[in-house]
Amino acid sequence: MRRTPTPIDLRALQAFVAVCDSGSMTGAAKQLGVSQSAISQSIAALERDQGLTLFDRESRPPRPNVAGRALLELAGPLIEHAQMVSARIGDASHTGKMPVRLGCVDSFAATVGPELIRAVSNSERQISMWSGLTPGLSKQLHDRELDITICTQTTLSDPRIVEVPLFSEAFVVVVARSQLNGRRNIDWRTLALELPLIRYTARSVIGQQIERFVRHLGINSPRRYEFDATDPLLSLVAARAGFAISTPLCLWQARHYLDDIAVMPLPPSRLGRRDFFLLHRQGEWEQFAGDIVMLTRGVLDNAIQPSLARALPDLPDDALR
Repeated sequence: MRRTPTPIDLRALQAFVAVCDSGSMTGAAKQLGVSQSAISQSIAALERDQGLTLFDRESRPPRPNVAGRALLELAGPLIEHAQMVSARIGDASHTGKMPVRLGCVDSFAATVGPELIRAVSNSERQISMWSGLTPGLSKQLHDRELDITICTQTTLSDPRIVEVPLFSEAFVVVVARSQLNGRRNIDWRTLALELPLIRYTARSVIGQQIERFVRHLGINSPRRYEFDATDPLLSLVAARAGFAISTPLCLWQARHYLDDIAVMPLPPSRLGRRDFFLLHRQGEWEQFAGDIVMLTRGVLDNAIQPSLARALPDLPDDALR
């Protein structure tokens, strides 16, 4: 019966990595600031605990064997994680509070995110922010790599995850102002017949959501231009290469194009809106999650929505709510 391996001692693992990096016990001792004897003892203890030989001792200098190479490949993430744990404990000790790891979809991080950071920076709370796509953020929350996630689709069936609705925004048609040529009676149906649809890629949740809505509307446009981000999408719209379907927050994220584009409403539909949610674990960070909800709605109501209304007067009143 194979015995259960002893958990790896991190100091011994650091010694092992140092020997591999430097090529000798002497070099490892100098690198870590300890005696050569201490390095030798750490390596011997590591091999004894794991029941494995980690070096080919017939080679000069000693090189890791198959087991040693496997350990070396895994050692970096283990040591990095241990250092991260130590740093977070130090942060908590210094501030009296654990830093919050907040993950947001890109359009939220680029628009509401700076205001959140500014508001939190005036308090004792420490915050770290990541951006990404909804599926990855949801997984990071599930794996405890994030404490709070702001995303546009809830895919977790974990009853320990609390889901708080944040806000909703409508999909709108986006077209170059110059494309309209003063035609005030033109609508989305006409555009769909005249121009190709410039899409978000299906890798993104917004791309998938828009594609469902497009099928619902009966728009049949070949897949010619697809982008992960709003900036290149709007650059083609502004260049009159086609029309797009996007959202107010995405437009505000790429607001340097607002002078060159116009928007049109689409028919009301349950498929025609994108919802944002705040997710956190039950019993964890509840007060801070409530603060984020309040701050987010304040930023939308007092800053982003009025600015969008001035820049895009044809934006529907309920486009962001």
